[in-house]
Amino acid sequence: MIYYPRRVAMILHNIPIAIFFIMPLLLHLRSSGLRSWFATLSDFMKGTLLHTTGFILAIIFPIIFSILRLLFTSQAMNWFAHPYLAFMMFIPCALFGQLIPVALLSRSTVMEDVASQCRAKEVLSVEARFWGAFGFYAMLTTAYLAAGLSGGFLTFVLSGSMLLAWILVCSVVKSSDHTSLRSTMLYVIPQIPVLAYSVYFGGFLIQFLVEKMGMMGAVPPPYGYFIPDVVVAAIIGVVTSWCVGPLLPVCGHWLARHSIMQFLLHLSVLALALSSQFFPYTTAAPKRAVFQHTLRTTEVISYVTEDSNRIVDSSYDFAVVDSNSLLFLFKYAPEVAKELQITPEFSFETAKFCHRESWLALFPVPFMFSRSLKFPAKTNEILEQYDRFPFLSTYESYTTLGEGTRRIHLELSLGSVKEVWVTVLNITGPLSSWSFADNVLPAPETIDGGPPSYICRISGASHENWTFWLEANSGEDLRVEVAVLDQYMVGDAKKLKGLFPDWVDVVAYSSFVSSYVF
Repeated sequence: MIYYPRRVAMILHNIPIAIFFIMPLLLHLRSSGLRSWFATLSDFMKGTLLHTTGFILAIIFPIIFSILRLLFTSQAMNWFAHPYLAFMMFIPCALFGQLIPVALLSRSTVMEDVASQCRAKEVLSVEARFWGAFGFYAMLTTAYLAAGLSGGFLTFVLSGSMLLAWILVCSVVKSSDHTSLRSTMLYVIPQIPVLAYSVYFGGFLIQFLVEKMGMMGAVPPPYGYFIPDVVVAAIIGVVTSWCVGPLLPVCGHWLARHSIMQFLLHLSVLALALSSQFFPYTTAAPKRAVFQHTLRTTEVISYVTEDSNRIVDSSYDFAVVDSNSLLFLFKYAPEVAKELQITPEFSFETAKFCHRESWLALFPVPFMFSRSLKFPAKTNEILEQYDRFPFLSTYESYTTLGEGTRRIHLELSLGSVKEVWVTVLNITGPLSSWSFADNVLPAPETIDGGPPSYICRISGASHENWTFWLEANSGEDLRVEVAVLDQYMVGDAKKLKGLFPDWVDVVAYSSFVSSYVF
């Protein structure tokens, strides 16, 4: 990374855009005044529009190809375990899209009737395309600066290398053809170091993004299935544009030939077809799944304490954090499906969904889940392994503070849980203060359109019970949900976790959930 003060960037990063607007005046200083300046600037702006169109098409075409592939296959993210597949699939179609404006312009130039007019138009076209591309990167650099972002160095360096290469070409090639092989070599060679840096930076960015797509979260359908492929395709289109774009003003007519365009199109279709034969996950790039053994104990209302060791509901809850749903997981993990008694006819229409409140112990991670499922689980082993479950109770009468405010003194017992990682409290109702965090309440949270609630995470285990107080500013009920995450799992749950294949990275734990009203 390269760092320099923002005041330096204010000067350096505005130089390219200043050159872009000054050059029409310098090029036609001896011509007929303002009309010539405006005409030249108009040609430059047309070149900028041409380059911008290619940049946009380089993003749109990979996105279109990625969507078309997903419409004919049952799995997304085939490139996740094989990042080179992403390059194979999307770089050819990105190049194809970027070269379309150049190909159309070249075809219109060839169709000129008079050879001399064709030559004059071609030279002007090369100059306009160069300054248009230069202006595109200059405007991007200025836009970064105006938006207050810390980037812009890459586009600044690209525009600088383009300018140096063009000066070299113009100093050696006076009035001859700017599209000759000699001019092309003089233009390309000085830009190799900067383009190599662009390729390195872009490749690192794509690799980083591919790795993060495996834990970006499961977005709800119907768009969630397409998002990771679309994002990767778009980023590869952007990277391809800034790596190839600076070369197009001079090299575009070589690359935009019909045979090369046809080859890129065929290569894109072939790569998309081959990519569907690859499995998305390996042990080095696993699919991440969450397996929670949820144990919901009895509810306690006011000061009436019921049997805290009674289990109201026991279930195995599953969630994934990428676009390949649980149906994909159960399809390729047949032993798990057999243990859960999942039939081939199983679908989301017949499945039992797990509500987000059940994942309270992992807050705020459950916001990454979509269409998580639950399956019934036995309670025999739980009752044998645990003498007491986590339990919340009042240890003294509530205190009246005046004006309808009451303070409730609570005591939390973790019971006989074995490997406590975190305890989460979800408090709903007229809460005005508490004994946590210097008596300061956080911003309220809303889950699935429910009432606002306050969530507190308490980490670690304790040999003694935890005591705290809550204040309510009215006589309405104060509802407290407690979720205790225990990393220990009983035999059946541990066996089920072991049935997952090696390409699945399973986060498994037990969660004791109980609800109270005070």
